[in-house]
Amino acid sequence: MTRGILIAGNDSALSRALEAEAAKRVERFAVALIPNRFAAAPQRVSAAPETPEEKARIPLDWNPGSSISARTLVLSAENRLEHIDEAILICSPPSIRRAAAGLPLSDVEILINDHIKGWFFLVKEITSVFTNRKRGTLALVYNEISPGGGREEAADLLGPSAAASFRALTGSLLAAAKNEPYLTMGFSGAEAGDEAGFAAFVLKTLDEGNSKSSGKLNKYGKFSFFR
Repeated sequence: MTRGILIAGNDSALSRALEAEAAKRVERFAVALIPNRFAAAPQRVSAAPETPEEKARIPLDWNPGSSISARTLVLSAENRLEHIDEAILICSPPSIRRAAAGLPLSDVEILINDHIKGWFFLVKEITSVFTNRKRGTLALVYNEISPGGGREEAADLLGPSAAASFRALTGSLLAAAKNEPYLTMGFSGAEAGDEAGFAAFVLKTLDEGNSKSSGKLNKYGKFSFFR
């Protein structure tokens, strides 16, 4: 039986590193990216078709602000993969640096719908599947980020808010893990620039599938024993 991996979240260096690690383990995996709809956000540059991860990825549409889209996404992943064994959710929101007075109202709506509400919809659908099957692994992955800012640069008003919500959701899901028939694992990384190492750490931990790791937040960084 093949291993079904669903990767969902922001397009980022971390998500691409996790795709590369997934491609080392399975022939096909499903990917759903949050559309980058912020006014000043850069657009995704697709990897070359020759890369192993590009060949292995099954792209799926996702409108995070829609509960119906979340359900459709999970059903599509199950149809394409046969089943979902591991759902890896990645919060690495884009940095939008603006003065508060110049913040577009549309960006506020996008933040709430795509980067906060959307995670709750998707978690509900994935955990419903895992509860019915009485197995599965939910992995919640995020980098610690700070607003930054200073005399020469505006602070990031949106990214840290999205990250804080995801971090709080992760904490609640980990606290509830002991009562669930599936595994829930959290992963946090503090060092930007080492996305490949962080991704390898995440997938290696998932490979082990240790039930004792359910409910734990696994921290990756300079003090991590994994290298």
